[in-house]
Amino acid sequence: MFSLLSPTLGRAEAPSDSVHTLREVVVTARTLSRDVIPAQSLTGRDLQRLSAVSVADALRFFAGIQIKDYGGVGGLKTVNIRSMGSQHVGVFYDGLQLGNAQNGQIDLGRFSLDNMESVSIYNGQKSSILQPAKNYASASALYMTTRRPSFEGAKQDNLKVSLKVGSFSTLNPSVLWEHRLSRSVDLSVSSEYMYTTGRYRFRYRKKDGYDTTAIRHNGDVRALRAEVGLFGRIAEGDWKAKAYLYNSQRGYPGAFVREEPGKFRHEDRQWDNNFLLQGSLRKAFSPRYTALFSAKYAFDYLHYLSDPRLDVTTMYVNNHYYQQEGYISSAHDLTLTEAGHLALSNDIQWNTLRADLYNFAYPTRLSVLTALATDWSLGGLKAQASLLHTYIHDWAKSLDQVAPSKQEWTPTIVLSYKPFPSVVDLALRGFYKRIFRMPTFNDLYYTFIGNKYLKPEYTTQYDLGLVYTKDWGQGIFRHLELQVDGYLNYVDDKIIAMPTSNQFQWTMVNLGHVRIRGIDVSLESALNLGAFTTSARLTYTYQRAQDLTDPSDSYYGDQIPYIPWHSGSAILAFAWRGWDVNYSFIYTGERYNASANIRENHVQPWYTHDLSLSRSFKLYDNTFRLAAEVNNLLNQQYEVVRSYPMPGTSVKLKLEWLL
Repeated sequence: MFSLLSPTLGRAEAPSDSVHTLREVVVTARTLSRDVIPAQSLTGRDLQRLSAVSVADALRFFAGIQIKDYGGVGGLKTVNIRSMGSQHVGVFYDGLQLGNAQNGQIDLGRFSLDNMESVSIYNGQKSSILQPAKNYASASALYMTTRRPSFEGAKQDNLKVSLKVGSFSTLNPSVLWEHRLSRSVDLSVSSEYMYTTGRYRFRYRKKDGYDTTAIRHNGDVRALRAEVGLFGRIAEGDWKAKAYLYNSQRGYPGAFVREEPGKFRHEDRQWDNNFLLQGSLRKAFSPRYTALFSAKYAFDYLHYLSDPRLDVTTMYVNNHYYQQEGYISSAHDLTLTEAGHLALSNDIQWNTLRADLYNFAYPTRLSVLTALATDWSLGGLKAQASLLHTYIHDWAKSLDQVAPSKQEWTPTIVLSYKPFPSVVDLALRGFYKRIFRMPTFNDLYYTFIGNKYLKPEYTTQYDLGLVYTKDWGQGIFRHLELQVDGYLNYVDDKIIAMPTSNQFQWTMVNLGHVRIRGIDVSLESALNLGAFTTSARLTYTYQRAQDLTDPSDSYYGDQIPYIPWHSGSAILAFAWRGWDVNYSFIYTGERYNASANIRENHVQPWYTHDLSLSRSFKLYDNTFRLAAEVNNLLNQQYEVVRSYPMPGTSVKLKLEWLL
């Protein structure tokens, strides 16, 4: 506790008619982990120092995460948490979930770190109970929070201009402008352009060794991102609104499989237009009642072209897809006692998909979600519980194409206990969650493949762990945090593609059953030696993810594809008088690229080392930051996904100007 008042102001002799103006004070401190549910975060300066371009790159440093990366800057990038599948991960942008009703995949490569304030992963769901109902509706959640304008003293404007150049002819300028429109409203404008040829050398490996060195073709990207945000403050609350636009044209180099001597090239192209308009309002109407209102509209256009005149190994595809999503939500938090809260959330979402495919179903979906949640504290014990009801109703072009309506009830229970709250900051925690994901429009309605009778894909999660935190006010050691969680997950009625009576015609069916057992460990520390400071972040994950679908299968009990038994990461940061050095390491152990764990499907472990050096300096009233980065320092040749080779050593230079 501290006071902003001068000691003389409290004395009797102070003039009663004097006016004292206090300038704005900004207090900053390390945020301690207080989440009841296991969570991991990277914020502010930690994100800035990483040798990462997109959110997908930053997520590699979290425990329990697998990133599917289909090669280079332009390749599709999706996240898989604790082996439950990327479609079980809710991806949230400034508090509202991003959607893709067509296939359930969110490409994280299109979200930049340039204006990102924090990136967080929650297993189960976020600990807050004042949130939309959709925030309860995923097995795990990724939260991306963009920067909220902050002004020092009497400043009215912040400006950051940056330019990145690097290997593969990469050119990446960006600008961020923040302006205080009034005492209660701030404006933020952010824009970024990315160009790269995506041409990098790699070694192609055949059975008896490396056969040749080749160049990755058709991996070029031209992308433009633009965002405008308004941030407002009202009595006992706040509001924000954002418009987001992303436009890109890229080549898809495809799987690197030699179809004919000397040829390794694909010529598929994709064009994307993504527009998002969203806003939210939070207000405390009384000391006991707070409400949160949210709304969103999204439009997504995708054009995919595969032309056999350019690549004789493919068939002609020239498809256009149009998605629209409308969403409204209201959430209400009622304080029952000092120790207890009750929350009710209601969401309505509308999705449509249009395409120029033969005999397309033109599906439309109405989703209605209602969540009842409670939060209680008693001494060192914290408890949360929620019950989510989901109702789904689809329409299609004709009645014989539409899937039946579905409704489900799914619970979550969370407990956290501090056995010695006055002695040590140690918390034991655990949770149980039952949730499902609806089949996507592609699963249900894709021409000749979809199956309208598919059931939802269920997950059941059990977690038990601990978190220990220690902060020293002074001395060499400043901060230590250890998180350890063991978990058991089940995925039932997993949706997979199966051939019908015709090998050229497949359909989607519910056949899969997967059991996942694992351990996540995360350690953070910070030290201070005068002008020299250092911090470390270490993660380790062990996972045993077994396919238990059919005991008669030869691969029954084998590790599911692309899940390593062991993986980990390390980030070491050093700072001294304006200089910053950041070293990062990622390791992914051996895996298999198919259900059968046999020698032919074995994928070797891979690891990468990244190094960055930066220096901040002032010139007049301007601040400059110059950074140099080297990625994959040892030129490791590896593939995250079989036949999609990743870049070797690459360099990048970055110049930032802050005004």
